[in-house]
Amino acid sequence: MSLEPQNPTAISEERLDENKLIALRRQKLHELRQATSAYPTDFRRDTLAAELHAAYGDKETSELDAEARRCRIAGRMLAKRIMGKASFARLRDQSGDIQLFIQKSALPDGLYEDFKNWDLGDILGAEGTVFKTKTGELSVKVDVLRLLTKSLRPLPEKFHGLADQETRYRQRYVDLIMNESTRATFRLRSAMVAYIRDFF
Repeated sequence: MSLEPQNPTAISEERLDENKLIALRRQKLHELRQATSAYPTDFRRDTLAAELHAAYGDKETSELDAEARRCRIAGRMLAKRIMGKASFARLRDQSGDIQLFIQKSALPDGLYEDFKNWDLGDILGAEGTVFKTKTGELSVKVDVLRLLTKSLRPLPEKFHGLADQETRYRQRYVDLIMNESTRATFRLRSAMVAYIRDFF
């Protein structure tokens, strides 16, 4: 491990940028509270991402179209790609990831514009039909979309997850959001402790 001191200017600039982002997100939360309930409790999911992949991951597009399976799913938005009047978002729940396909024409007036201003890390609820994209990725074609919880702190920028070891240990909640291997370790530990308790 390197013991060289970090550049204090770089650290302060990083914190300044993070503080600006947090202030912007707090402003968005304030505006949301003025317009509607900021933390709705009436959305109920009926499936998990892993269940969708297990049940429909191997099915052909024609089979999915014929079945027209509707689902309600909720999770943290980890990525979004806006392309004019249609967008893709990656949602993660406790079981894994699922892609959302969101079209402006399928949502009530103004909701698509709201979605474009939502931030990575926000927790969303979505309802729609299971289908496969042209690239073969299992997705949900959304016609109901809700912002369930506003995330006030930005997620780490690194696509591969949180890499800094000290931050991973000091901010376990961020590590659990970003790293699948950490979540798997915690699930395994929990199962082992439960088994030992049952045994004794």
